[in-house]
Amino acid sequence: MTGLSEPPALGTPMLPPGTFEGKVVVVTGGGTGLGKAIGAEFARLGATVVVASRDPEHREKGVAAMNAAGGKGFGIAVDVRSPEAIAAAFDEIEKECGPIDVLVNNAAGNFPVLAEKMSPNAWRAVTDIVLDGTFFCSTELARRAIASGREAAILNIGATYSWTGGPGTAHSAAAKAGVTNMTMSLAVEWAPYGIRVNCLAPGLFPHDDLPSVLRDKNNRSEEQDAARVPAGRVGRPHELGWIATYMCSPFASYLSGHTAVLDGANWLRRGLRMPDFVPVYEQFNFEKDS
Repeated sequence: MTGLSEPPALGTPMLPPGTFEGKVVVVTGGGTGLGKAIGAEFARLGATVVVASRDPEHREKGVAAMNAAGGKGFGIAVDVRSPEAIAAAFDEIEKECGPIDVLVNNAAGNFPVLAEKMSPNAWRAVTDIVLDGTFFCSTELARRAIASGREAAILNIGATYSWTGGPGTAHSAAAKAGVTNMTMSLAVEWAPYGIRVNCLAPGLFPHDDLPSVLRDKNNRSEEQDAARVPAGRVGRPHELGWIATYMCSPFASYLSGHTAVLDGANWLRRGLRMPDFVPVYEQFNFEKDS
């Protein structure tokens, strides 16, 4: 058995050239990792891609990646936890680039911690960005699009543990579940205005920008990760970019309120004979309280 084949090479167009020509796409957290990979595919299709991030170094790297992919990169400082900061950033984007056509809510935070040891600040450090930030950015765009009569597309980045829970990451799992639910609510509310809202739940997509706290705790090679996936391989970041661009494109104009899972069938691998149970504190090498 060989599993699922590798995708076409990075740089291969998935949609017609120029699909997003003249469009402004904002990717929160778009300077690193999967956000950067998603933004690059929009740029490859002609978009002006705004890299929204608090970190100036991340913004610089993201803008360079968008330009290298053939689009136009623009960096903007924003804290998605602050509605006021978002409004100011969107004002600046409209001034410099034009009205926003697509918003990708990719900014996130996550770190493994036992629930009984999680502080209120640790909880809020994740939920404020993932859940509140997604809502604040989405509503800011919606208000502007509705007022101007413009269509728009919003893509939220979710997670498969929205449905299964995330032992060791209860804060992130709960926030992502909220994002998945909110996607459906907003899709219904805003469809009459021509605003589509969808969600994308990635599986295993290794990348160089994975936070060290997650990389060190997992401590697995790509081959080990691939062995855990029915597809027999991990995902490639540009594959995620392809599905993101499709979901926000005119070719998906009837698609709204949907969560697409891209994970090689991994989250579905449940059966009568489950693997041996390993407590969370052992999975992440946490110290167990007596």
